[in-house]
Amino acid sequence: MPELPEVETVMKGLEKTIKGQIISNVLINRPNLRWPFPNRMKVRLEGKLISNITRRSKYILIDLSSNETMIMHLGMSGRVLIQDSGKTLGHSTFHLDQGNLDKHDHVIFTLENGTIVIYNDPRRFGFIDLCKSDEIQNHKMIKTLGVEPLSNQFSAIYLAEMFKNSRATIKSSLLNQKYVCGLGNIYVCEALWRSGIVPTRLAGTISLKKLEKLVNAIRVTLFEAIKAGGSSLKDFKNIEGNLGYFQHQFNVYDSEGKDCNTQGCKAKIKKIRLAGRSTFYCDNCQRYDF
Repeated sequence: MPELPEVETVMKGLEKTIKGQIISNVLINRPNLRWPFPNRMKVRLEGKLISNITRRSKYILIDLSSNETMIMHLGMSGRVLIQDSGKTLGHSTFHLDQGNLDKHDHVIFTLENGTIVIYNDPRRFGFIDLCKSDEIQNHKMIKTLGVEPLSNQFSAIYLAEMFKNSRATIKSSLLNQKYVCGLGNIYVCEALWRSGIVPTRLAGTISLKKLEKLVNAIRVTLFEAIKAGGSSLKDFKNIEGNLGYFQHQFNVYDSEGKDCNTQGCKAKIKKIRLAGRSTFYCDNCQRYDF
């Protein structure tokens, strides 16, 4: 599933390409993705100006001149591709006719300047929804989200309060979107390695000093991943159809049996199952110390 850096990469690409443009046509090729599309979606989108594009957790929020916001989630395999005014990005031979559409191109947005935006999702675990912009924080997928890990609200003190008396592991706690939103398996594994915290450690037992190191590790990991355009393991590509490159910088994720990258460490990266997820760590560098 695309995590925060991948969604941020897509959001920034859309912001540069379609912000300030008017949606002239919406082609919907099926009745649903993960859920049915919102009522009258085509009518509610056509003729509307895209006034702003932001991200909340793993959701892309597209504000419209109608005072509605389109919420877009990429699910497990979704991606957004762009054909920009005659120059093709993403689909090398794409032209807007049914004969050339990929079977997973479920929604096609055409803008007044000729730009075409394609929502493609082979596994259909993503969704597109619409709600009033001033009610976005009450949307069912938004209202329970925790703090953004790149925000000023994200701190060691915040984590200490959230994890107080917790009996859950630190790995599971960081994946809990009610505490911190946008983090997924890849970047949690990487940040725990950087901060020297074993994934099986109970979240409520970690000292404030160690949490400060963790907060910094999460921020650095995310910033580096965003700079690299995210990670491409199976499905993720940016709006131009290009792969991210952060997978080439993994220290532990998907690295079972490889040498630990910590200077002087002679251990191998191990893999365990934790809360149903593959978890990668170094048992020499990541310990139960406080």
